[in-house]
Amino acid sequence: MPAASTGASLALPSDARTTAAPAADLRHRTGEPGFRRANLALFAAGVATFVLLYCTQGLLPVLSADLGLTPGQASWTASAATLGLAAALLPASALSDRFGRTAVMTASVFGAALIGLALPLAPNLTTLVVLRVVQGAALAGLPATAMAYLAEELHPSALAGAMGLYVAGNSIGGMGGRLLSGWVAASWGWRWGIASTAVLALACAVAFRLLVPAARQFRRTPVDARALARTVGGHLGNPLLVRLYALGAAFMAVFGAVYNTAGYRLIAEPFNLPESLAASIFVVYLVGTVTSATAGRLAGRLGRRGALYAAIGTTTAGLLLSLADNLVCALLGLVLITGGFFAGHAVASSSVGRTATTGRAQASALYLIAYYVGNSLGGTLGADAYHSAAWSGTTAVGLAAMALAAGVTLYATRRAVVTRRAHGLSHPA
Repeated sequence: MPAASTGASLALPSDARTTAAPAADLRHRTGEPGFRRANLALFAAGVATFVLLYCTQGLLPVLSADLGLTPGQASWTASAATLGLAAALLPASALSDRFGRTAVMTASVFGAALIGLALPLAPNLTTLVVLRVVQGAALAGLPATAMAYLAEELHPSALAGAMGLYVAGNSIGGMGGRLLSGWVAASWGWRWGIASTAVLALACAVAFRLLVPAARQFRRTPVDARALARTVGGHLGNPLLVRLYALGAAFMAVFGAVYNTAGYRLIAEPFNLPESLAASIFVVYLVGTVTSATAGRLAGRLGRRGALYAAIGTTTAGLLLSLADNLVCALLGLVLITGGFFAGHAVASSSVGRTATTGRAQASALYLIAYYVGNSLGGTLGADAYHSAAWSGTTAVGLAAMALAAGVTLYATRRAVVTRRAHGLSHPA
C-alpha cells in the first residue's frame, strides 16, 4: 500500500492519479496510518469550519449592546453564515466531483479563514451580515465534501467511528469558536473576538492540508447540470433520505434556537451572570464531543431508530428542565440538549452516507442544506420568540422541532413494522 502524500498542492493531478480502478480495496481501515491521518485531518477541518461558522454566536449579547440590536437582529450575524453555506452546498458538491474532494476542501477552509480576517473591519451590521453570507458560502466546500470523502476513502467498517470523530471536531470547533470569541470580546470588544477565531481557523486549515491523505477512490466526473438535477431528484425521491434530511433540520432548529439565546438569558434576571462567564456556557460542547464519538456504538446497540428516540428524548428532557429559573437546572438542561443534539446529528448524518450508493456528495449536501436551513430558521425564530416571551418562547420553538423529529421517527418505525410483517406473510417460516 503506497504511503499517503503529505505535501500535495492544490493541483488537480493529485486526484487525477486515482482515476484508474484500483486492483484491490485500498480504502483505509481502522488502525492503518492513512485512517489516522484522514481522521486527524477531517477533525482539524471540522474545528476550523465550526470556529468560523459560529464565531459570532457567543458575541450576540455584546453585539446587541455595542450596536443597539435586538436579539433577533443580532442573530442574523449567525444565521447569515449558515444560509450562505446552505445556498452554496450543491454547487460545491458538484465542483468536488470535477476537481476532487481534497482540492475543494482545502480551497474552502483557507478561503473562509481569510474572509474571517476581514470581518473585524466591518463598519456596521449590514456589512457584517453580507460578509458572513460570503464566508458561509466559502465554507460550503468542506461540509459538502467531507462526508463523501470519508465514505469513499474509508472501509465501511471504519466509517461510523470516523464520522463520529468528524462530528466531534465540529463540536470542539463550535465550542472553541464561541468560547474564544466570547472571552476575547469581554475584554477587547467583538472585533478582536472575531479576529481571534480567524487566526485559530487558519492554523487548523494548515494542519488539515498537511495531514489529509490524497484521495485514492475518487472518480472524476464532469460538471453536468442535467445530471446534477437528476441526482438531486433521485435523492429527494428517496423516502429514507428525505426523512434523514427532516431529522437534521429538526435537531439543528433546536440547537440554533437555544444557543442563539442562552447568552441573553444568563446575563439577565434571575441569573445576572457577567458576559465573560455567560460565554463560558459553550464548554457544554464537550458533551457533544463525547456523544458524537459514541453515537456509532449507541446505534449498534439500540439500532438507528432506537438511537434517534434516545436523542429526541434527551433533547426534550433538556428543554423542559431548562425552564426552571435555577442555574443548576438551566445548565443541566443545556447539557442534555447538547448531548441529544449531537447524538441525533451523528446518527442521521452517518446514515446518509450509507443510504446513498451514488451521488454521495450531493446526498450529503442535501442533508446539510436541510440542517443549516433548520439552524437559520430555528436560530431566528428562537431569538424572536425570546424577545417576545423570554426563555419559554425559545423552549416552545425547540419542543415543536422535537415533535417533528419524533413524528418522522415514529413514521419510519411504523413503515419498518409493516414491511417486516409483509415480508413474513409472503415468506412463511
